[in-house]
Amino acid sequence: MNSPVTLKKYPNRRLYDTASSKYVTLDDVARMIRKGKHIEVIDVKTDQDVTAFVLTQILMEQAKKNQRLLPVSLLHLIIGAEENDMAEFFEKYLEVSIRNYLIYKRNMEDQFKIFMELGMNMSSKTRDALAKMSPFQVFAHEDSSDGNIK
Repeated sequence: MNSPVTLKKYPNRRLYDTASSKYVTLDDVARMIRKGKHIEVIDVKTDQDVTAFVLTQILMEQAKKNQRLLPVSLLHLIIGAEENDMAEFFEKYLEVSIRNYLIYKRNMEDQFKIFMELGMNMSSKTRDALAKMSPFQVFAHEDSSDGNIK
């Protein structure tokens, strides 16, 4: 994993990207994360790591835009649960589940894109390939005049 991008959080809620030497918005931070960057946010005044707080702010902004990021019933469960139980659950299970889902989704999208780029009649290609692989004559001859299997 690449080294984290360190952001400094100032008392006026502004975020400063130390790598690019410029101020960034929460939307900029979200874009960085979507591009695979790992973000670390340090409060300038207290020198504390406030990454979780800033990332939660990003989620809250997204929830405002979409009106609903998580189901209300799930939010009730999260708030009502013991903090240690939820922290362990998020750390061990939810994070891995979401990471695996995103990998699976990306792989499926890549496969679909490849399939669409091929843009050919896969049924005849598949039939020909299977016929060549089979030690038995599983597929009958194809009549060249009408393309039907006989």
